[in-house]
Amino acid sequence: MKARKSPAALKKTPKTTDEIGAGGELHQRVKGDHPALTTNQGTVVSDNQNSLRANPRGPTLLEDFILREKVMHFDHERIPERIVHARGSGAHGFFELTKSLDRYTTARVLTEVGVKTPIFTRISTVAGGSGSVDTPRDVRGFAIKFYTKEGNWDLVGNDVPVFFIQDAIKFPDLVHAVKMEPDRGFPQAASAHDNFWDFISLTPESMHMVMWIMSDRTIPRSLRMIEGFGVHSFRLIDAKGESTFVKFHWRPKLGLQSTIWDEAVKIAGADPDFHRRDLFEALSDGKTVEWEFAVQLFTQAEADAFPFDHLDATKLIPEELVPLQVIGRLVMNRWPDNFFAETEQVAFCPSHVVPGIDFSNDPLLQGRLFSYLDTQLSRLGSPNFHQLPVNAPQCPFANHQRDGHMQMGRPKGRVNYEPSSLAGDSPRESPIAGFRSAAVHEGGEPSDTRGRIRAESFADHYSQARQFYLSQTAHEQAHLASALVFELSKVEHPHVREAIVGHLRHIEAGLAGRVADGLGMATLPVAPKAAMPVQDLPPSPALQIIGKMKATLEGRAVAILVAEGSDGAIVAALKKAAVAAGAKVAIVAPKIGGATLADGSLLPADGQLAGTPSVMFDAVAIVLSAKAAKALCQEAAAIDFVRDAFGHLKAIAVDTGGVALLRHAGITGDAGVVNADDAKGFIAAAKLRYWDREASLRTLA
Repeated sequence: MKARKSPAALKKTPKTTDEIGAGGELHQRVKGDHPALTTNQGTVVSDNQNSLRANPRGPTLLEDFILREKVMHFDHERIPERIVHARGSGAHGFFELTKSLDRYTTARVLTEVGVKTPIFTRISTVAGGSGSVDTPRDVRGFAIKFYTKEGNWDLVGNDVPVFFIQDAIKFPDLVHAVKMEPDRGFPQAASAHDNFWDFISLTPESMHMVMWIMSDRTIPRSLRMIEGFGVHSFRLIDAKGESTFVKFHWRPKLGLQSTIWDEAVKIAGADPDFHRRDLFEALSDGKTVEWEFAVQLFTQAEADAFPFDHLDATKLIPEELVPLQVIGRLVMNRWPDNFFAETEQVAFCPSHVVPGIDFSNDPLLQGRLFSYLDTQLSRLGSPNFHQLPVNAPQCPFANHQRDGHMQMGRPKGRVNYEPSSLAGDSPRESPIAGFRSAAVHEGGEPSDTRGRIRAESFADHYSQARQFYLSQTAHEQAHLASALVFELSKVEHPHVREAIVGHLRHIEAGLAGRVADGLGMATLPVAPKAAMPVQDLPPSPALQIIGKMKATLEGRAVAILVAEGSDGAIVAALKKAAVAAGAKVAIVAPKIGGATLADGSLLPADGQLAGTPSVMFDAVAIVLSAKAAKALCQEAAAIDFVRDAFGHLKAIAVDTGGVALLRHAGITGDAGVVNADDAKGFIAAAKLRYWDREASLRTLA
């Protein structure tokens, strides 16, 4: 009996192809100029919908190589995620030097003014997995790969200038402590749990970093509004072989801006990809994202006079002590063509430097020089990870490294060693132009001996933590104290909470008291013995966010809430003024189809009210007819929209209908609530937040 064709097969007609010969190669294209679908071996696929079967209802045949290749590749699509910094977003761009450092270094990327060096930048959270949310309280990694004329230089830092630990041998313990607890697999992307705070309570060197992570720095508004720091001291080497210490800084052109905790929590629920989407949309809209590149330069003699050890990664060098010199700019201007191939496969290693740049003896940095290279072998599966396009240098490179998994090069000739005399074009060392390490005397004093010890100069764990806290504005101090209360309230073991408050007593008595009160402690815990006396270092206003915020709408977003019967003239004026000020404007309506305005025209919506909460924006305008306002007073999403905007200290423009909605939500006006008829006044109000409002809205520590 003849087998009948299946209905799918009867409907299916073979695709015809055009054969176009070019350069001796045969290319096949489906009619309509679509490239023909092929296997990985180039065999054109005629049917991508059905497996090969013995008969219409029979078994699938093992000989179906198209099925086997497709499913096999799918089964192996995922690679191990990064142990830390798994959740990241990246972009292409360039670095342009504006001031030469030829007095200090031979590195061409830091001496050739005006040259635009290609770069790839990846910004990431630290603790969460690749599928976690964008907005947790967490440090952000800030890594740049410079494709220089002399090779790749990877500057791998964070948005915080210090770190938790002084020695790399403690890094596995730190990460184990902050990651999900191993017996339960949660919490994800959060430090508010016992393991983390237990580790911190027994590691006083971490207290300076704790001040930073509990501050507003770690809940940023946008990846475009964070600072970047190289963290460690590096060395620049001049033509004479003499070295100068350097710390690297990135300063965002849009200025610093954070969210507040309640806002960050709600954004995570409304849009887990908030930061990634913000960066993607900015670049897709043709905007550039820019940072100033600055350095702090100092000599060994100057370092010896510091009241701390600059080789200690838990310390920073205040700008008031060593001013920043702006020497260039970094510009992001293009989203990756393929997220996996570039953002996920990019491999940063602090050990990737170019001639003229060298390392310091910072013990945390020294460990990172090994760890980053080592982890790429596990993650990317081959010592040839540098051949992936996103990792490959954009200058000539040659060596005698051969073979290995996924070798994509085809080196010619018999010579794979150096020195050799059998090949005139074999790569050789270059004593004059090659990389030279800094000529630094490491002999020490006659009494110095090898051992697992730390320098006594690393023993001051509290002075800079105290300096950081005292440098914050009163609002930021309240946020920091409240963050500590929130995190420690999640800790189950009372002795861990008490130990942290004991450490806080060394930092600032008032801070310890605020946190103890917020935790309901009847008495202050005993402070642990400090290894060194706490110094009163001068406050550094450069460490603030609120005090440094720019009064601008550049890079910010404004929402205009409309409904049936809204005044189109007011909406148009507000939108025009906000766009002129540099903001992105979204029209939000109860229905995604938009709203019919008072003049009868239809205004399309960019977002539906229930799915586009005010936490997504930096300021909002409420333009409603009396009838629409009455209807929205019964809508929870509308009440939340205005309550959250007010509660998150944002400017709100209202017309008569907007006032009615605010009143129903229990909101009374202040300087940040302005008349929607005054577009100019709204723009002025929208550029900053209204911090004095906060005390009347929520209890802070």
